[in-house]
Amino acid sequence: MSDKEEELKIKKQQFGHWLFEQDCEFLIGAVKCEQVPDFKLTEIAFAGRSNVGKSSLINALTRRKTVARTSNTPGRTQQLNFFKLASRIILVDLPGYGYAQAPKNLVKQWTRLVFDYLKGRPVLRRVCLLIDARRGLKDNDFEAMEILDEAAVNYQVILTKADKLKKEPLEALVKKIAKQISKHAAAYPDIIITSSHKGIGIEELRTVLASTVMTKEEKEIQ
Repeated sequence: MSDKEEELKIKKQQFGHWLFEQDCEFLIGAVKCEQVPDFKLTEIAFAGRSNVGKSSLINALTRRKTVARTSNTPGRTQQLNFFKLASRIILVDLPGYGYAQAPKNLVKQWTRLVFDYLKGRPVLRRVCLLIDARRGLKDNDFEAMEILDEAAVNYQVILTKADKLKKEPLEALVKKIAKQISKHAAAYPDIIITSSHKGIGIEELRTVLASTVMTKEEKEIQ
């Protein structure tokens, strides 16, 4: 890595740290896509199966315990929740899909809401597709990936609850998922390993997400 590349890397890390330390404001919760206005800002969405840890990860990224509501009961997030961070970026907490114990009509409604959003939001820059490290990719995840591929929305696999696995099984899982997503055009090849509880991968994810809104001037090396 050249000196300029190293300096740019450091600038991105610093910007990511700064951005996610700023005020995070709840904007709106929507049960229909047509209820959501155009905020004129880049959106980053967090998608995944119920109880994968979306709200916990958002809270860890922003270093706040109550930005996104968490629950031990899967399926509690039943709407699209939008948060504005430093007037630079919108974070979107999506309803979890695939919760088998909820009424089937409600599951269908949540799933349709998520997939309608993923297919129809022009300002959506990236989707963090959260995967429980203990579970790996499931049928619902592949369905979401196919929709994202079709909509040409960039997405990145974020492993959650990585502290629950030992090193060797975790490394094997990363290799397996990397092979699985290699066939998906809209998927980033880099997989980020996180644990909201232990703080693993939080700074790395901050840097990656902040880079999507970093201006050319902010990236310039003096």
